[in-house]
Amino acid sequence: MKTLTIFTPAYNRAHTIGRTYESLLRQTSKDFEWLVIDDGSTDNTCELVKGWIKENRITIRYIRQENQGMHGAHNTAYRNITTELNTCIDSDDFMPDDAVEKITHFWKEYGSDKYAGIVGLDQTEDGSIIGTSFPQALKETTLQDYYAKGGSGDKKLVYRTDLIKQYPDYPLFEGERYVGLAYKYMLIDQDYKLLTLNLPLVTVEYQLDGSSYNMYNQYWRNPKGFSFFRKTEMVCAPTLKRRFISSIHYVASSIISKNGRFLWESPKKALTLLAVIPGVLWYLKIRSKVKSNTKMKIK
Repeated sequence: MKTLTIFTPAYNRAHTIGRTYESLLRQTSKDFEWLVIDDGSTDNTCELVKGWIKENRITIRYIRQENQGMHGAHNTAYRNITTELNTCIDSDDFMPDDAVEKITHFWKEYGSDKYAGIVGLDQTEDGSIIGTSFPQALKETTLQDYYAKGGSGDKKLVYRTDLIKQYPDYPLFEGERYVGLAYKYMLIDQDYKLLTLNLPLVTVEYQLDGSSYNMYNQYWRNPKGFSFFRKTEMVCAPTLKRRFISSIHYVASSIISKNGRFLWESPKKALTLLAVIPGVLWYLKIRSKVKSNTKMKIK
């Protein structure tokens, strides 16, 4: 059995996923399989992937589902992964040629049941590290502690499959397509640390139609998903400041979803009460941004 599953959620990314595939063909280690979760694409993603399966140059599995959003694709991936480790490489990203080799060798040397997995670096196409690298003395950390102590930038996560399967699925809300992936990572952070690998494991390119570029629209279209995420963050965040910011976001999302019971449903009622006024102001900003960006009529 292979050591690592690289899984790729794909939604209408036929124009970029070929670069992901080519990077996997170049890997110096073949100790991996590629799992593509087609999240209801309407382009020719299916035909592309099935063609690559016929080429038989690397091990590929393909699963198609109705569109559920990135978090729904992650749910499906985790249910179907059988290798010891897994990592997500988005359909508009690609891996350095020796990334699989770095991951598997590092884990075989230092990994154990004590750790949830590995956290490595993201880079841009010109080789610049996104955010900050890990301090040389930092050998293990949780994501929340790393960011609370001044770390920044997206990081590449490699988790133990047996462990990540023990935590709840991302919830699906009717009519919505977004729950923050960090929900599951926050839960794992409460119990386990990650080994730090101070090397780039993925090269990223943020698409103009990706979620990173459309957060205000995401807030507006997925308020129940964001409310759920913020309630978890209010409990799991390591600092009072972060918990208060989460409360502000929770209030705003609750207004968008017209949830009049938000205070009673909050896990931190006093903090949420303090966040009502800034939450209303944040709601108004989101509303203004969405109206400006889309030129749409908002009721």
